[in-house]
Amino acid sequence: MSEVLPPCPECSSVYTYEMGALLVCPECGHEWSPSAAATDAGGDKAIRDAVGNVLADGDTVTVVKTLKVKGSPTGIKAGTKVRNIRLIDGVDGHDIDCKIDGFGAMQLKSSVVKKA
Repeated sequence: MSEVLPPCPECSSVYTYEMGALLVCPECGHEWSPSAAATDAGGDKAIRDAVGNVLADGDTVTVVKTLKVKGSPTGIKAGTKVRNIRLIDGVDGHDIDCKIDGFGAMQLKSSVVKKA
């Protein structure tokens, strides 16, 4: 076994093994193809805002359009600043986790914000 396999992209475990055409992590159960690991290393999976800027954890963003919020008579108005965002792999395209003054913790889509 002279071939060195890449670590798991989900949990960074070094105990990955090959199963057919896929690589498998025994610790978290994540399966991926070796070619997908090569494109992820290239940085193609960066989260971008509405105008194409790359976002990172801790950035400050501005909401670019008014958003309706369930259970609230007023929504989040365009121009609202959101500080200290966290990037997540969320559900249904929601990839930003943040706290908004007056609304609390919520998730936003990167397509409705712009880097401030």
